[in-house]
Amino acid sequence: MTKIDLLAGLDCGFRASYLDYATLDPASSQACMSPDGAECVLATGRYVRSAPRDRRQNREAPRWQRGDLDGDGQSLLMRIPHPAGEFVESGASAGLMVARRLDAAGPFYKLFPEGTIEPFDGTTIPDPHYLSDNQTDLNRNFPYAWMPDHVQPGAGDFPTSEPETRAVVEFAAAHPEIFAWLNLHTFGGVFIRPLGDKPDSKMHPGDLALYRQIGAWAEELTGYPMVSGFEEFTCEPDKPIYGDLTEYAFNQRGAVSYVVELWDLFKRLGKPRPKKFVDYYSEITREDLVALARFDRDENAGRLFRPWRRFDHPQLGPVEIGGANPVVGVWNPPYERLAEVCAAHAAHLLRVAALAPVVRVREVDRAAAGADVTRVTVSVENHGYLPTYVLASAAKLDFNEPLWARAQTRGCALVDAGHAIREVGHLEGWGRGFASGEEPLGFGESKGSSTDRRLTYLVRGEGVLALRTGSCRVGRTTLDLTISPAKS
Repeated sequence: MTKIDLLAGLDCGFRASYLDYATLDPASSQACMSPDGAECVLATGRYVRSAPRDRRQNREAPRWQRGDLDGDGQSLLMRIPHPAGEFVESGASAGLMVARRLDAAGPFYKLFPEGTIEPFDGTTIPDPHYLSDNQTDLNRNFPYAWMPDHVQPGAGDFPTSEPETRAVVEFAAAHPEIFAWLNLHTFGGVFIRPLGDKPDSKMHPGDLALYRQIGAWAEELTGYPMVSGFEEFTCEPDKPIYGDLTEYAFNQRGAVSYVVELWDLFKRLGKPRPKKFVDYYSEITREDLVALARFDRDENAGRLFRPWRRFDHPQLGPVEIGGANPVVGVWNPPYERLAEVCAAHAAHLLRVAALAPVVRVREVDRAAAGADVTRVTVSVENHGYLPTYVLASAAKLDFNEPLWARAQTRGCALVDAGHAIREVGHLEGWGRGFASGEEPLGFGESKGSSTDRRLTYLVRGEGVLALRTGSCRVGRTTLDLTISPAKS
């Protein structure tokens, strides 16, 4: 049976730390791509984008080192009164800060991450950055379309410079049978599919039809839409993400790969969907924040917003610590909703797993072909939804080999020894995707014998003809045929 690996990537350490890979193979176990990141967040409350380490040598400029200063196990925000502060406190929640407006009465505050400044010159407060104390974003460190850090922040020193990404790439290269690859990220409530660097007009029509079908199932089972990474999830027009895991899996490993941003918070807050899904993240209004505070109070057990407490900062003097702790409620669903989220996405994942190519071999005919010679005809067939090359765009990949048939005999012998190893070629699947003309006004027709290939063997004597058929891409199956010329 074909082994089906479903690999999952990592967007950020934990906002949550996500699955590295899960597999439907019972002998395999689950793993986490950044266990250090997950442990760091869960143990200290510190924000971690991917992995909690920093090997950069040029660290003379002041930077924020995030962490728990007051010992409450969380790394929140610090606020400092300042006449040029950009924020004011909202009355909707004790810990909610909103953007300052012209008519605001104050007091005004500057907001910084809870933590210290390293190195600190006594006056300079640096601009916080999500990678200030995390060197590499693992989801920018993969070898497809990688670009250096000055082009793509978080790229790392070179492709697969991090042990986590290197392990995933080496695992994938050793397992060409991987045909579906799911990256679990948070948050937003959306599936993001290839292409990530080109519009749909540049995508192979067969691949696009397949993703339309997967997207239809996604919306049916989870309520999340599926969008093009390039057309609806680029923050800057025509500027794709480089070194992305999904694009690596699609373009270099020929896998049906996509991302899910778990937890549909925007939908829960009642925000209308913008033209481009990614605009949800930037078009946050004060009304949305008030709705978030109401949601936190009514449906999230108040886990999100924390009241402000005075604290004597070792570098900045008197500050207040509190504000938002987005781990539960923003970055991840409330604990009470985890079961429903997991059930819906497991159902979708299993639907995709069911698309696997399924190679079968059956005997079609046998007949006497002379003294002590039997002619055996078999049919090699793909009973699965997907073709044996999986994606139309992946057929060109070197490792995506066609099916081969290897005949071995016990007691008998092939008349033509040159037929012992034969190329079967790739076989189509029965699936056609969605909106690809699969139901043309009720007059649909099949594509001929594209799912089958017949092979004939001449076998001399009595014994067993063993046919081993398949490829590294779809696995291999063996059919044993007892040969008895007297009964042919």
